[in-house]
Amino acid sequence: MAAEFVVQVTTVGTRPELFEEDALAAFMTTAANPTLFVIFLDTFLMAALIVFLASFRQLITHTRHDMQWVADLGYGAGLVFVAITLVGDAMDAGTALDAIHQPASGTVIRALTEGHIVMFGSVGCVLTALVVAAAGYVTFASDVLPRWTGWLAFAVAASNLVTVPAIFNGTSPTDPFSAGGAGVTALATFPFLAWVAIVGIVTIRGQHHHAAKRTAAAVGVALTNRPSIPQKDLIDGS
Repeated sequence: MAAEFVVQVTTVGTRPELFEEDALAAFMTTAANPTLFVIFLDTFLMAALIVFLASFRQLITHTRHDMQWVADLGYGAGLVFVAITLVGDAMDAGTALDAIHQPASGTVIRALTEGHIVMFGSVGCVLTALVVAAAGYVTFASDVLPRWTGWLAFAVAASNLVTVPAIFNGTSPTDPFSAGGAGVTALATFPFLAWVAIVGIVTIRGQHHHAAKRTAAAVGVALTNRPSIPQKDLIDGS
């Protein structure tokens, strides 16, 4: 995630207005390879997200079987989010490929851009809100994670829902709360990925902690159940 952000800011830059098709074509001619590199990284990020979603679902269903429907809801919404993101990445890659080894077409780039910013923006925000809201609910219901992670999930869900109306605010790259603007990324995408990272770390640390407690408990039980040697046998043995 950090690598994507650094590449996006330092090498891709801010695109022109979509109606400036000549400037848009010139921009993509210089930004094509960095754009493809960002998409390359995002593909692996989405693969890792699938692993996280499956692991989180298994964690919940193993602890609370009656919460499986909520876990399945979050898992399904997460998979749809991944699919939509990859489709958006493919459209974004199309804008870059249009400018490689051939004259770029501002019309093609504009059409593909208008499609993928909606997927990365409002459509994706609704799905991520559903994922984290379901995760927050099962966190409180199952106590499988610290309760503060549940509150964090609800906060991330709220921040994602706040950005959904950005779809009605145009496509200007200078407006942070336009469709696909920087404000949408700051309030929706980054909080969601941060929540994923935090929950992953908390889960791994929690599993190690519980494993250590189980080992200590097993050792304690073994010591308690060990047959004691009568005092007479100790004296005779000496």
